[in-house]
Amino acid sequence: MGKKQDREVAIALPKKTDSMAQTAAADDTGRPVHEWTGMEKISKVRQGMTRKDLEDVKESFGLDYETLAKVLSVAKATLFNKKGAEKFNPSLSEKIFVLADLYSYGLSVFGEKERFNSWLEKENRALGYARPLELLDTMIGVDEVKNMIGRIEHGIYA
Repeated sequence: MGKKQDREVAIALPKKTDSMAQTAAADDTGRPVHEWTGMEKISKVRQGMTRKDLEDVKESFGLDYETLAKVLSVAKATLFNKKGAEKFNPSLSEKIFVLADLYSYGLSVFGEKERFNSWLEKENRALGYARPLELLDTMIGVDEVKNMIGRIEHGIYA
């Protein structure tokens, strides 16, 4: 059996002026990141996330560097030290990708960036009155927020 070569997977997050059809984070085929297969996601993480990928996530979420550093559990200097196409280490790349994936999913459910970003900032009773954004610094928190988005998607949100 020959080894399948990983293809370069680009991640393009939405810009503030994009229409809804273009706003979900997507690969080069236009599929939203949250619809990628597990293997495609693993491939992208292994390739490494770049400073540009980080900037796209930052802009999409509307986060400042202080909040982004807290969510990613790194010093702000770590985020500033990479330039352009330089890649972050695998662990940080995975955290950045997980945020991109969450944003893609949230945007597909909420339909508008403003609605999703507003929801991330509001206290949520089902999350122990925490703001969803406050939970994104751990993988368990990301899972809880994703589960809540799934409940909203399926109309089970209380």
